[in-house]
Amino acid sequence: MYDIGDTVVYPMHGAGVIVSIEEKEILGKSQSYYIMKMPIGDMKVMIPTDNLEKIGIRDVIDAKIADAVLRDLVEYNSDVNNNWNKRYRENMFRIRSGDIFEVSHVVKSLMLRSRGKGLSTGERKMLNNAKQILISELVLAKHLLSDEVEEMINDIIERCE
Repeated sequence: MYDIGDTVVYPMHGAGVIVSIEEKEILGKSQSYYIMKMPIGDMKVMIPTDNLEKIGIRDVIDAKIADAVLRDLVEYNSDVNNNWNKRYRENMFRIRSGDIFEVSHVVKSLMLRSRGKGLSTGERKMLNNAKQILISELVLAKHLLSDEVEEMINDIIERCE
């Protein structure tokens, strides 16, 4: 169970702060929800409190792990599949896992691919989503602004290959 003010990660959406816990009636069923405010885009997300493990809700990483993610982003060498469909499915599986290292690998591989061969519309959307997920968690873990984190990621990728 989480409390107001806790920072959590919602896979496929990113990290945010729980700003309230509310009872809502949806489709005739009353249920308790965490209301999570995202640091990017001023968006709020409702998370049902009764199946957090199934959804994959977890605590935001700490600054030490955030530094490890950034180091890993530098060192990770992606083996990019040339089959678009298979590559897309693999990347989607990585993002859905909620593992910040896997999300960072998707970001790096797609950013490098966009520099070389370009990305399809679907992969561009996936890159933007994965990048927002990565940035949102690093913002909360390192207590930085989203622009600062995005610049750090862009600088890392720019220095690769």
